[in-house]
Amino acid sequence: MESDASNGNLINITVKFSGRSIPVSVSLDSTIKDFKSLLQPLTNVLPRGQKLIFKGKLLMDSMTLRQSEVTNGAKVMLMASQGLHQGDGPILKDAKTRPISRDNLANKMVSQKTEFSIDKNCLERWKVTGVIALAECKLKVLPDEVWACGPSARVLDISNNFVQDLPTKIGCMSSLQKLFLTGNCMSDESTHWEGLKFLGHLTVLSLSQNCLKVLPSELGALSSLKHLHVSNNMLNCLPVEIGLLTQLEVLKANNNRICTIPTSIGDCKSLVEVNLSSNLLTELPESFSNLHNLKALYLGNNGLKSLPSGLFKMCLQLSTLDLHNTEITMDILRQLEGWDSFEERRRSKHQKQLDFRVVGSAEFDEGADKN
Repeated sequence: MESDASNGNLINITVKFSGRSIPVSVSLDSTIKDFKSLLQPLTNVLPRGQKLIFKGKLLMDSMTLRQSEVTNGAKVMLMASQGLHQGDGPILKDAKTRPISRDNLANKMVSQKTEFSIDKNCLERWKVTGVIALAECKLKVLPDEVWACGPSARVLDISNNFVQDLPTKIGCMSSLQKLFLTGNCMSDESTHWEGLKFLGHLTVLSLSQNCLKVLPSELGALSSLKHLHVSNNMLNCLPVEIGLLTQLEVLKANNNRICTIPTSIGDCKSLVEVNLSSNLLTELPESFSNLHNLKALYLGNNGLKSLPSGLFKMCLQLSTLDLHNTEITMDILRQLEGWDSFEERRRSKHQKQLDFRVVGSAEFDEGADKN
């Protein structure tokens, strides 16, 4: 980039999109196609869904900015084709992950203290069964009786409340196996994760439908974890510590803003299902090929242009693959070693879906495995 600047090739462009003005620095010798790839993480629109207009003229992918007579200080309009936004829409400054009805309820409760009483019979039942069910109880904090269960607790479900912080006291539940924190408006600023590292028997953790931008490093201490659900947050990456989850079987991280996947993902060799759809991914690490037990991989609505070269060759159980709304073409797939064997497995498992193939994808419909 420095050489571009010194040669006068680097220009500043303002992209007008969805009521916003997005400043971008780019080389004059970049193609329009490359420029669209640069805009993808800034606009949340897949390159093939972008139409760029300059001075009333549609910019063509094969031409450079110089050839298109786009100059320094130019204003370019971006129009997005319907259905090619990632994550079901453009990135919004104040993105909300909770349903509107629950947001309205949260607003009404801001100045209202919610009381929640636990009777003696309820507490005894929790201790006997080990199941603490407090979903949709309008809680802001957990009742003290929860902690009285201590090591006898096996399941804690506080989904769809307003508990924004996970108390360190969670560590006293050393036998906890399932923890559901879905839909609590949890954010990085309000949440403390120190107690997680004491939950060595946890097998299921759900953090979906919150406002998290990063996952805690303490996640790596959950050595028994088999299911990790973090979809519908605002995550921009996965922590490198995810590689320590060698027992993990299901990872659901769809509908986030994840740009990169750490190479340590390859150490999660028990993974059977991975859902990374509707993110901002442009590539996957080659270490994905180490996931020999992988059966289902969902990558739709990303800016991916290729797959790890050894994916089909090494992942011999893979039979479900969703590439809907990516940049990966049939020609790219056919060049990967092991493609024929994968297609045979896929045909065997999804024979009924092959009857609904789209025109132009006779051997493989990149979206057929979505449902």
